[in-house]
Amino acid sequence: MSVLRLAIASPLRRPFDYLPPPDMEPAQVITLQPGVRLRVPFGSREVTGYLLAVTRDSELELSALKPALTLLDPVPLVDARLLELCLWSADYYQHPVGEVMSALFPRALREGRNHQEAGETAWRLSIHGQGLPAGALSRSPRQAQALALLQQGDTVAARRFREKGISNAILAKLREKGLVENCLLPPPAERPEPGPGLDLNPEQSTVMADLRRSPRGFSCHLLEGVTGSGKTEIYLQLIADCLERDQQALVLIPEIGLTPQTLERFRQRFGGGIAVLHSGLSDARRYEAWEAARSGRARIVIGTRSAVFTPLENAGLIIVDEEHDSSYKQQDGFRYSARDVAVKRGQLSACPVLLGSATPSLESIHNALAGRYQLHRLTRRAGSARLPTLSALDLRRQELRAGLSPPLIEAVGETLRSGQQALLFLNRRGYAPTLQCHDCGWIAECMACDARLTVHRRQRRLRCHHCGAARRLPPECPDCMSQSLLVTGLGTEQSEEFLRQQFKQWPVFRVDSDSMQGRGAMQALVEEINRGQPCVLLGTQMLTKGHHFPGVALVAVIDTDALLFSPDFRGEERMAQLLTQVAGRAGRSDQPGRVILQTHYPDHPALQGLLRHSYQELAREMLERRRAAGLPPAGQLLMVRSDCADAGRGEGFLQRLREAAAEALPRGCNLIGPLPSPMQRRAGKFRSQLLLTAPGRREGQAAARLLVQQAEALPAGGGLKWSIDVDPTDVF
Repeated sequence: MSVLRLAIASPLRRPFDYLPPPDMEPAQVITLQPGVRLRVPFGSREVTGYLLAVTRDSELELSALKPALTLLDPVPLVDARLLELCLWSADYYQHPVGEVMSALFPRALREGRNHQEAGETAWRLSIHGQGLPAGALSRSPRQAQALALLQQGDTVAARRFREKGISNAILAKLREKGLVENCLLPPPAERPEPGPGLDLNPEQSTVMADLRRSPRGFSCHLLEGVTGSGKTEIYLQLIADCLERDQQALVLIPEIGLTPQTLERFRQRFGGGIAVLHSGLSDARRYEAWEAARSGRARIVIGTRSAVFTPLENAGLIIVDEEHDSSYKQQDGFRYSARDVAVKRGQLSACPVLLGSATPSLESIHNALAGRYQLHRLTRRAGSARLPTLSALDLRRQELRAGLSPPLIEAVGETLRSGQQALLFLNRRGYAPTLQCHDCGWIAECMACDARLTVHRRQRRLRCHHCGAARRLPPECPDCMSQSLLVTGLGTEQSEEFLRQQFKQWPVFRVDSDSMQGRGAMQALVEEINRGQPCVLLGTQMLTKGHHFPGVALVAVIDTDALLFSPDFRGEERMAQLLTQVAGRAGRSDQPGRVILQTHYPDHPALQGLLRHSYQELAREMLERRRAAGLPPAGQLLMVRSDCADAGRGEGFLQRLREAAAEALPRGCNLIGPLPSPMQRRAGKFRSQLLLTAPGRREGQAAARLLVQQAEALPAGGGLKWSIDVDPTDVF
């Protein structure tokens, strides 16, 4: 008797054994391929299982196994290489394989619905119907009309029958007679037709020549290019090469907000044959794009993090733009890095991978210096554009108005009066981060998190930016009933209000997750800004990621000090990346640009380093310090986190885990903690963490497996949940 070993989306880190469906012949069972979906009973539910293997052995007695209910796919919908990628990801990130495999499929297929190929419903003559002479069925005029229409062509779309007044009931009668049958009319092919590329400068030409000389098969390349150096043009020309080989290209971008701008540029160059995948799509549109990529109709696939698992008929190139961006790391559930998974996918698919950034991650620089990646550099901006000048503006003893100093206000005014645009960066949305009573000192705090509620004055609401809790803005202090409520701190709404009053003759656009709601909001804004009229852009990180605003001549960071002090060992790297990316929005056309960094600490070493050195130089200095401390990327970091309504229970669980695993850890591995997480209480749960440092990935992987094995053996209970995060990005 054959046994089906299935992966099922559940928290359990093991496969499940089932007997084949009762109506399936033994010969058919043996030919089943890994990756097919089956409908199976699972507890009191019916769920979708994914076949891992057909075997003759099971740890359970055959009499204890339940039979699967239905085979959903006669052949797998994903290829063996993508299945292998899932198995690798489940092992590397120590996540249940069923949940990883679920990431391969759109919602409808995860829920066990039948796979629907793309196409329009149509009708065609059956073999019997093909033998009928013209003018047959004259006693049934409508049936004769439908038959005559089918005799004019091989396949006829159902809509054409409706247009001629022929109902589905007429066609159903012809089908009952065995004269016609249903089919799908494939969608029209949208083959990309690459337009001419832009002229490359000498640096770009050298990089393209090096990339084209790279041997066929897998190789990983890091393109380190300053902002505005023409990295996207390199991408486009490489994709054109890929299309000439009749292969598909997968392009990952960090944020949904970049999709309209990226898509527009790709459509201008290639026309059609492009599929887009991101979480903002409806289920139906996501399914359509997924099927276009899987079938090969889409030759170019553009998507955010989860698109790294999109099936491709013939992968020929993988590009990860802004590879340093933290958005590529999933922070809950299946905690994977899309950048690292993309590199592994390229290896399994034997295709090249290109990682691009103006501020590469230290991990990628480390791999390039070690020879695992090939490093390519673009040190100059494309065309006649020049890098902007950076300066620190000392805020000490300055009178601030909504966070802006008099010199900055004057600089914004000069920029607008000269017909140019100004971009102001403030990475804090809302009106103010704190609401406080002036009389008794009460502060509005979240009831579920160790965090203060942010004032959103336009909405008259207090909001927690961590758990999403919200309540109305109180008219008086709930403790002493005083109406002397003060707002403390700064947010984008407050600065926007001041800027509108100060510069009434020019538009002010606020760009944050509160203002950019709706599918076309960001695209409409980009189009408005790129008309080139003078305006002020004010926003959060949404403004810094890859946007091209040719009219921006001035960039200012309103609160640089918020970036200078971080307890996380990655804080300096993130500060340098963010400020470099923000600065890169200035001077991207013929007009020179300048960048002003407002700070109370103009002599801070990190800030001085940014003013005096390039990111490339700073990154290599930071890398040396990481190596000396044994921190990633020189070593590997793991984190086990507990979430529990009882803080003591969660910390106790991690302490028992430490004691159970300590003596069996690989050599060179060290445990730190348990410690409270940076925000210990979040959404009503207390979080604690146990960190592990390992000298390398081999030791780290062995330690991860050990920690998971020991954690699963420990009793939890009491609503306690635990998770493991391999290569965490937020630690302290």
